[in-house]
Amino acid sequence: MAGWKRVAPALVSGMTILGGSVLQVLVLGAAAGGGFPQWNSNNEASQRARRGDPLARPSTQSSVAVSADGENWVLLNASPDLRQQINDNPQLHPRDGVRHSPIRAVVLTNGDVDHVAGLLTLRESHPLAVYATSRVLSVLENNTIFNVLNPKFVDRRRLGLGETFAPATKEGEALGLSITPFAIPGKVALYLEDEKAGNGNFGTVEEDTIALRIENTAGSNGSRRRFLYVPACAAPSPVLQAEMKGADLMMFDGTLWQDDEMKVQGAGVKTGRRMGHMSLSGPEGTLATFADSPVGRKVFIHINNTNPILLSDSAERAAVEAAGWEVAYDGMEITL
Repeated sequence: MAGWKRVAPALVSGMTILGGSVLQVLVLGAAAGGGFPQWNSNNEASQRARRGDPLARPSTQSSVAVSADGENWVLLNASPDLRQQINDNPQLHPRDGVRHSPIRAVVLTNGDVDHVAGLLTLRESHPLAVYATSRVLSVLENNTIFNVLNPKFVDRRRLGLGETFAPATKEGEALGLSITPFAIPGKVALYLEDEKAGNGNFGTVEEDTIALRIENTAGSNGSRRRFLYVPACAAPSPVLQAEMKGADLMMFDGTLWQDDEMKVQGAGVKTGRRMGHMSLSGPEGTLATFADSPVGRKVFIHINNTNPILLSDSAERAAVEAAGWEVAYDGMEITL
């Protein structure tokens, strides 16, 4: 698109690297699209959340921030609730001068509304780099509302599947992280579905849904930590299984407890499979599939307002925790 600069992902070699040798993970939003409680949801869980029940903790829409030094942050997806998330987390507050932000880059895992709409919040001429696959970049290019991200300040940088890169600031300073995107089973964003595409996949291509392997740049002691971010996944895959080996942390798609829960609750007509999500329960669900996974710490994220694991006193939450999983919440901090 005219006016946008395409920049290849940065390599660490020969670049200035902003400090730090740890890997900090900050959950900005733990819920799926619509948040919890969703604006028009009147189920029991949403009612409890609106009443201020401490066992029904509200949550904004899914997004995570990562940092190697606690000073410079990379967003993993840009939630529609990003403004609130920035205000809720002091780590992302402006610190220097009249205009400032510690947010230096954004990496997008798909083109879903709940993962790209927050880019519009970042439109006030702030130097930024946005990383995405060619498929997702084309979504941004074809919707001119994203032109509010002034190309003089915001670079769009293409990700290549399986290609490790060092996210860098607009000015080219590496941020002390190493990220490898890889394709996983998924589905094209709802608003991009093409029912004429055939094969029942609505025009889905490999770049529509990716996961991220994120590592810190090794410190003086040579230590590296590995974080897998998988906010959407339709099925297990050999690539994902291989990536899990040696991972210290995985945040994984927790959208639905059971495949037909939206139908059962009268909240919708689509199943989890139709929406491109594995469900947690059942013989082919996430809990069973990854029961023996080698990941050090496993956390569910991107949780729909219909999923009972949002309630701390539910039997489903107890089952998740008994299986060795945690449930993400807004403001959750993990240092690896």
